[in-house]
Amino acid sequence: MNIITKILLIATVLTQLLIVNSWAGPSVSVGDQNKIETRAQIERKYTAFGPDQVRFSYYPVNKAKYTNIKVWYPQDLQDGNKSYPVVIFANGTDVINSSYEEVFKHLASWGFIVIGNDDKSSWSGESSAESLDLILSENSNKNSIFYQKVNAKQIGISGHSQGGVAAINAVTNQKNGQYYSSIFAASTPKHALAVGLKWSYDIDKINIPYFAVAGTGGFDAGKEKDANSGIAPLWSMRENFYHLRSSAVAVIARRKDVDHGDMLFKADGYMTAWFLYTLLGDQTAAKVFTGINPEITNNDLWQDVNIKNLR
Repeated sequence: MNIITKILLIATVLTQLLIVNSWAGPSVSVGDQNKIETRAQIERKYTAFGPDQVRFSYYPVNKAKYTNIKVWYPQDLQDGNKSYPVVIFANGTDVINSSYEEVFKHLASWGFIVIGNDDKSSWSGESSAESLDLILSENSNKNSIFYQKVNAKQIGISGHSQGGVAAINAVTNQKNGQYYSSIFAASTPKHALAVGLKWSYDIDKINIPYFAVAGTGGFDAGKEKDANSGIAPLWSMRENFYHLRSSAVAVIARRKDVDHGDMLFKADGYMTAWFLYTLLGDQTAAKVFTGINPEITNNDLWQDVNIKNLR
């Protein structure tokens, strides 16, 4: 690689990093959930808040990169004897758990224990692994509200932007990655960009159901004929899709007229359906992704849908 090529590559990576930093900091306010446009029945159902009232617990931690872990959960958890599915969230660049709080509360209202931390540089999956360790430890602690309330066979992970990289790495590179049964990744940076930013990930190692989304807006999609533009362009999503194992259960889709910073929020209904289906076997949620006419393929808010190994 000559010096000019190196300079151009560095300039491209720096430009992309500025874009990621400027768009990876969504803030979802109370009531925003009611403003998400939906055009399909199941999407509408799971975009709305679920039947459960939600509470949270706060855990201060003494880590170099972050200071707290918060856990949202259905209010009935504290009084009953049932166990619950878990979803760990990994943050985008310079984002903390409070920025996503409405998303976490929404998922918890559908019967999940939801865990987020305030790690602003999550790509390695390490802080996600530590969040998972915490809730598994609480599940064994007789003095914890979460004692015997975690179903360790129903654990998923979700990440947005850099957090999408983190979700992949939490599953494939962390010592407790075998606990995960499902993954959702929103606007995951294309592999070349991730490598340039030293956020490398290996999609080939994913062996659990995988659902990836991105937006058609310019920051995510880039320019069609410019491979250096866009954070999560369509060609990158397809490249990751085809690099998954041949037996992998996978879905990719793009939300129309939505850009990088809003993708986790605007895809919330289908993310919820994904975890209800892949972790709990919910047959209504399954109809989004399975059957002769999966709902997501007929929803005109979504395009470029590819589905693998789902019937």
